[in-house]
Amino acid sequence: MTNASPNASGTATPAAATDHSVRSWREIVGPYAQPDSRRAVAQLLNTGLPFIAIVGAMLFGVHAGVWAALLLAVPAAALLVRLFMIQHDCGHGSFFASRLANDLLGRTLAVLTLTPYAFWRRRHALHHATSGNLDRRGVGDVALLTADEYLSRPLWRRAIYRLYRHPAILFGFAPTYLFLIRFRIPLGHPLRHRQDWVSILGTNVLIAAVVAVMAYTVGLVPFLLSYLPVILMAATIGVWLFYVQHQFEDAYWQTEKGWNFHAAALEGASLYDLPSVLRWITADIGLHHVHHLSSKIPNYRLRGCFEQNLELWKAKRLTLLDGLKCIRLAIWDEEQRKLIPFRQVRRRSTSGSPRSVIAPPAD
Repeated sequence: MTNASPNASGTATPAAATDHSVRSWREIVGPYAQPDSRRAVAQLLNTGLPFIAIVGAMLFGVHAGVWAALLLAVPAAALLVRLFMIQHDCGHGSFFASRLANDLLGRTLAVLTLTPYAFWRRRHALHHATSGNLDRRGVGDVALLTADEYLSRPLWRRAIYRLYRHPAILFGFAPTYLFLIRFRIPLGHPLRHRQDWVSILGTNVLIAAVVAVMAYTVGLVPFLLSYLPVILMAATIGVWLFYVQHQFEDAYWQTEKGWNFHAAALEGASLYDLPSVLRWITADIGLHHVHHLSSKIPNYRLRGCFEQNLELWKAKRLTLLDGLKCIRLAIWDEEQRKLIPFRQVRRRSTSGSPRSVIAPPAD
């Protein structure tokens, strides 16, 4: 993991960054936080039309008994990830200039991604407002304990946390649970959380209508056999991206008193340096530090903002291999100020008692 800047080919290479105090962040990102309707429509077409065509071919193939059509689930899932990134931009109000257009498209895509638009938008906004803040964990993020919190818990609660952080749970069970169960069930009081209830239940009704139409036209079994692999693969990719963007060794974490929004964006969100094809599929969300610095920058302007501003080149760069190494990290060590694996906490737990405990996040 290194500080990085783009070379002539657009890939990241080590370089020093200009002191950000020379210009204000608002001055730097402002010109890029402008939606472009032509680029937005072009992106929607070059993603949505291939997705519809591929899913249609899958449904027709499986309905006709051609099981090889299920191989199309891989490109369909990749395109669904890109559609989710468009929905994500709509939630930030950055894809189109019109709020109405963003909301209409976001709610439409929510039926394909199985992600209730308004519910997810609110929780994701809280994530942006609290990312890297140790005292405000627990909403829209991956649960994380500090070393002291972990060591102060009874053995059974440590075991639950270890199970939660296991890759088979985070990238196997969790995507299925989130998209097929959690996003289908509203929680909390229906009056106090009315918007969440309307968003979740409204999305469920539309999904049920689509399922009913598909069951009538191609059959319920062919439809489920075709679309479930697509949504589960896309959900797993999405969970992985969200994980690797914030769960790396030198990520930024501070208590409320010392927390700073710009530092959390630039030091607590990674520069996930992906090959060009994967950058296209993920709509450049790997430039996550730029996105957290200004969520109003549409995905199709992120790379331009990054490449044209030296202040943004000094970022926590992760390659594909670096990302895989982050899977073992699970605990925030307050002394070393970095994420560490469980085995290092075990070694430290035998050398002394835990220090003062920061209030743990809500379970």
